[in-house]
Amino acid sequence: MSGAVDLSALKQPPAAPGGAAAAPASGNHSVTEADFEAKVIRRSTQVPVVVALFSQRSAGSVELVRTLERFNAEDRGAWDLAVIEAEPNMNIVQALRVQGIPTVIAVAGGQPLADFEGAQPDPQVRQWLDAVIDATAGKLEGDPDAAAAEPEVEDPRFVAAEDKLSEGDFAGAEAAYEAIIAEEPGNEEAKAALRQLRFLTRAQQLDPAVVATADADPANLDAALDAADIEMFEQRPEEAFARLIAVVKRTVGDDRTKARTRLLELFELFDPAEPFVIAARRKLAAALY
Repeated sequence: MSGAVDLSALKQPPAAPGGAAAAPASGNHSVTEADFEAKVIRRSTQVPVVVALFSQRSAGSVELVRTLERFNAEDRGAWDLAVIEAEPNMNIVQALRVQGIPTVIAVAGGQPLADFEGAQPDPQVRQWLDAVIDATAGKLEGDPDAAAAEPEVEDPRFVAAEDKLSEGDFAGAEAAYEAIIAEEPGNEEAKAALRQLRFLTRAQQLDPAVVATADADPANLDAALDAADIEMFEQRPEEAFARLIAVVKRTVGDDRTKARTRLLELFELFDPAEPFVIAARRKLAAALY
């Protein structure tokens, strides 16, 4: 049936006359002229869509819909089911050239692929569905939502390091991250975790009163470095950056190198694209040159 039916007429369907159409009996699988393009044509570029046209007045077609709903649940996303009540959606019936009710049509890549008319025994419906799945396997984009729902497999090495952190074993966690980096020198996740851990270890040992000490004695380099760590630990990065940039401006030699090195370490705790990091880097460059 592929290519024999033009579905373009349904891409911009007219408003349903007289308000909403009668409700099909299929719950979340219901499709009307208003959403046919989204739920069938566009969706069929990702997974095959099985369109079931039925009538409430036909017990056989209602039963066929129930069979398809059951198989759809069993197949867990391998295909979508679009159930359409024929009488209030005659534009779809005409576009698909339906001759009798019920009719079931598989749509893939925006085009009809295969169809059958009339009620069928469950084994034959199952066989037909399997053929549709096989015929489209690997040829469509796939379901992005299903891909996103797949759980990520955690690296046991990171799990072990995080377990040590939760136990308060900072030294053990640091050793675990160092071991990962030794195995994989390019592992940026481990490097970032190690930087965060080393900062946390250092900052937790400081007395917050050092901020007042640094403010009272600007020439005290060690106090300034510790005060910047406290400000960072208290989630005030811009204040920490400003403090160290001021030290870079007024110092030379080894003191300037120490302040600049500490500032660069603090920059690395953040995404380099963060606006406040970019601004601080510019101020550092101006202070140096």
